[in-house]
Amino acid sequence: MNRGLLGRVYHDGEVIVRQGDEGHCMYVVQDGEVEAVTYREGREIPLRVLGEGAIIGEMSLFDREVRSATVRAKGEARLLTIDKETLLRRVQEDPSLVLRIVKSMSRRVRELSDELARSRSQS
Repeated sequence: MNRGLLGRVYHDGEVIVRQGDEGHCMYVVQDGEVEAVTYREGREIPLRVLGEGAIIGEMSLFDREVRSATVRAKGEARLLTIDKETLLRRVQEDPSLVLRIVKSMSRRVRELSDELARSRSQS
């Protein structure tokens, strides 16, 4: 990884966001991969692996709810942190940013819906 880039490097297994914590920022994966997991009834349930360009943690900026999942680095990963104030300023400068965020969220909802349908059809 190029050490001159913006963002913070997270090492393998390092937690970026923790399920249940308040969220005050979102992240963009600049390099590497992260894995999202959730915990139910004491069990860790893998959700997905996200790579370069993925946006994570944005839901808590919009709905003011706690983090719905834990996200940790899978290998070494560099992420850029964007707080709510910065996000709002960037949206004013580039309104298409909102469309990219909504597209990312919509893609995840579709994936979860497909996964739920597959799970129910196997039951």
